[in-house]
Amino acid sequence: MAGLGIIALTGHAADEREGEPMLDPQTGEGFDAPAPPIAYWGAPELMRESADLLEVSTRLTAEQGSGAPLDAGVEREYLLRRAALADRLAIEFPDEVYLSDAVRLSWELGQFDQRHPHFVAGPHGPMSIEFDPSRRPYVRQEYSAWNE
Repeated sequence: MAGLGIIALTGHAADEREGEPMLDPQTGEGFDAPAPPIAYWGAPELMRESADLLEVSTRLTAEQGSGAPLDAGVEREYLLRRAALADRLAIEFPDEVYLSDAVRLSWELGQFDQRHPHFVAGPHGPMSIEFDPSRRPYVRQEYSAWNE
């Protein structure tokens, strides 16, 4: 069966030709999206970003409680920054809890962007086959564009 390829744990057929990268959501290898060091260049330290996101979350919760409609731009920025922080934490501390959060929050950002496609800044939409099996590289694509 040589030449047919093998199925990787990611669910993609891995090309047996030399030089073809395996898909790795952790490093971004094999995805058409910036690698983590590029995507998160200039991002605030993890603790600073956590504190900033707590402030944004408090503001969004207060808006929601007042009955006023949420500002979709502020909500999207919050979802993007929260997903990026989770991705960065999963890279820094690759245990199951952080990895699970990164996957879940990247999916939530993708769902929001699917409903609001005018926010998508990169070349690939959130449900692009490019980001199968993981939306984490989508977060990197979007964060890199947002942080320019």
